[in-house]
Amino acid sequence: MEQDRNRRIYRVTLLGSVVNMLLLIAKFAAGILGHSAAMIADAVHSLSDFVTDVIVLVFVRLSNKPADDDHAYGHGKYETIATSIIGIALFAVACMLGWEGLTKIYAFCCGEQLQSPGQIALAAAIISILSKEWVYRITRKVAYEVESSALEANAWHHRSDALSSIGTAIGIGGAVLLGNKWAVLDPIAAVVVSVFIIKTAYMLIRKSSGELLEERLPSDTENLIRDIVYRTREVKDIHHLYTRRIGSTIAIEMHLRLPGDMPLAEAHRRASEIERNLRSEFGAGTHIMLHLEPIKNAPTQ
Repeated sequence: MEQDRNRRIYRVTLLGSVVNMLLLIAKFAAGILGHSAAMIADAVHSLSDFVTDVIVLVFVRLSNKPADDDHAYGHGKYETIATSIIGIALFAVACMLGWEGLTKIYAFCCGEQLQSPGQIALAAAIISILSKEWVYRITRKVAYEVESSALEANAWHHRSDALSSIGTAIGIGGAVLLGNKWAVLDPIAAVVVSVFIIKTAYMLIRKSSGELLEERLPSDTENLIRDIVYRTREVKDIHHLYTRRIGSTIAIEMHLRLPGDMPLAEAHRRASEIERNLRSEFGAGTHIMLHLEPIKNAPTQ
């Protein structure tokens, strides 16, 4: 079952990566040949999608390596480190593209004549919109079927690229149809797309830095953990709950109070039941550490 799930994830991710690779080549070519700053910026956005696919295909596989003598908690931080590096690189590139677009807008306002983009850039934008929306729908469908949050996030990354291409198409289309007097629409679109890229970069950096700094899981997730644990009726109290993310898996540590007269074998069965329930919800690779404490029984009269 797990092998089939992983195979479906890799298959749809590989499909998306092939589409992204073809698109980014076509966009860069169309941007250069069509003299379109907006299309070049959109190509960088496609590059971010392609790199995200590489993370899923390569770094997720590395992070799924089993724990060894040197990595007792596994290799999940491979994915986290890669994500942070990509986020920083994307942020730097987006700032450069945005600055270049703003420079062209300023030059236009000062009276400089800008070159209008070619129709090849407009055609590339339309093709990008259609193809990325198609990939988004396929990826999201598989993500829901296999219950993969990473794949769902990747699907929305495809959708963000499609949305940015709409802005690119509007900017390029306006410049192409209205002539050189409106050529400024192209660098304006480039600035808008650079903002999309900066937003994506910020999300990547924010997520990865939180994981590297051992940021605890969201309160909704911790409340779900408590609800699952309290399904075992013998649990009377939960305290010292600590959670964190390790790549694509999570770690849960907590103290539980059970009846003080409960035999050790029975307490062990209850702890194993809690671990099974948590792993059923959060995945088989979930790291769980439970510390059991007895509740003192009231003295009998």
